[in-house]
Amino acid sequence: MIRFYAPDITDSKTLPETESAHCCRVLRMKDGDIIYAVDGKGGAYKCMILEAHPKHTVVEILDKTEESLHWQPGITLAVAPTKNIDRMEWLLEKATEIGVNEIFFLKCEHSERKEVKDDRLMKILVSAMKQSMKAFMPVYHGMISYKEFISRIKADFSDSSLIMGYCSPEYPKMELTKVYRPGENVVILIGPEGDFSPEEVTMAVNAGFIPSTFGNTRLRTETAALYALTAVHVINNLGEK
Repeated sequence: MIRFYAPDITDSKTLPETESAHCCRVLRMKDGDIIYAVDGKGGAYKCMILEAHPKHTVVEILDKTEESLHWQPGITLAVAPTKNIDRMEWLLEKATEIGVNEIFFLKCEHSERKEVKDDRLMKILVSAMKQSMKAFMPVYHGMISYKEFISRIKADFSDSSLIMGYCSPEYPKMELTKVYRPGENVVILIGPEGDFSPEEVTMAVNAGFIPSTFGNTRLRTETAALYALTAVHVINNLGEK
């Protein structure tokens, strides 16, 4: 079943231009056809096309259901993007398919990439949400400074377990599987290709992050992020049994 992304469908009763083009030009759907749409916030809609138009397909909502997340609790991923943006696009796609609530891109002292194209990344999130048959899209915060992110920890994530992927020996590290406990909201912090600076590590530790290791091998940035995300899901799934 194909799903379309229409974040304002309850008010506009219209598919966005990109989705309308896919509906009419690619799939060749017409007036009277039944389609399904999601709003990215949990709403799933059964609709009938009233006016098939490649720029603004008008629909009638026949039924709405509220879908729940297939995972609990909340998972936030904060990553310093790599120089090769393809690797970050891959990460966003896979993280969305597996399940993540919020995503931050961080501008760190050793970051090789200082900017990202948010429009391109949003398209990847939408595509991954639809492909994996979800009605929820991760909240994407774009690129923010590391200091700004750390300053938000106490206010926005006071109830979360704070896990920091860390390579250097200055602080003792614990295995992620021993740090994270099932049922806890979690923030996963992953640094740039050159790792965090000593000052950034101190800031994170003072904010409550626990330096953690993800096994006995060095992982690329995107691999470390996906490993940690998957481990949290597995720990929670095992905790439910």
